[in-house]
Amino acid sequence: MSDLDCSVSALYVHPIKSCAGIPVNDSLLIETGLEFDRAWMVVDASGQMLTQRELPRLALIRPQLRSEDMILRAPGMLALHIALDRVETATRVRVWDDEVAAFEMGALAAQWFSDFLGRRDGGLLRLVRFDPEQRRLSNRQWTGEVEAENAFADAFPLLVTSTASHADLNTRLAERGIAPIGIERFRPNLVLEGLQAFDEDHIDELTITTDDGPVRLKLVKPCVRCTIPNVDPATGVAGHEPGDTLAGFRADARMNGGITFGMNAMVLEGNERTLRVGQKAQASWRF
Repeated sequence: MSDLDCSVSALYVHPIKSCAGIPVNDSLLIETGLEFDRAWMVVDASGQMLTQRELPRLALIRPQLRSEDMILRAPGMLALHIALDRVETATRVRVWDDEVAAFEMGALAAQWFSDFLGRRDGGLLRLVRFDPEQRRLSNRQWTGEVEAENAFADAFPLLVTSTASHADLNTRLAERGIAPIGIERFRPNLVLEGLQAFDEDHIDELTITTDDGPVRLKLVKPCVRCTIPNVDPATGVAGHEPGDTLAGFRADARMNGGITFGMNAMVLEGNERTLRVGQKAQASWRF
């Protein structure tokens, strides 16, 4: 099977883990994925990560990145400004099974998140930033000899999906009388145009042509979906779709029957190069 020509249809950065993502026209690729992606995280008083699984209202918090700060907005809340170049005290937090170094973002941020989301176990919620000196690596079972670094992403630097897969799912939802959903529910970083539905499941490497040279990504692991795609980003309320529809046709034997959508990817080449919407790419198939 010959290589396939495709292109970058959309790019998304999710500055705060489990809060709303931001569609961007371009983004710098760094060791941990797209710059600022999952660089911040909300934790409870003990430093344990919090996501839409426990707090679906996180979906209602909408970041905006500017040159010097990040503005956070949420219903009923005054805007919160987070400086990009300042942090407060060092701390340790837990993301899944990993305990990592991070920095507190201060009392004002803690109060803002606690006011909007409610306290957990009697303590304030806290906003923390990943310590760039920390090396948190993806599972070598999937990355082999490559040391793929992550910030606060679940497990891999990048998530890749396609417009065709999204369209296929929406067609299936329509057949069941269910309204279409946006691709943002799946929290991708790269969305590809030019593939057939779920072609990304079978891609080995993706080479994207940038102004600075090639970016090479290796798609290593199907993304098993949790309940987060069932959260309506407009209301912060969890339902049953698209999970129920996906369960009918996306059980993946490679993941012991887990329901998958999208592929986790790592960077083979291209750190400090800029990805842009519209860039041409070439996909090689996994045999």
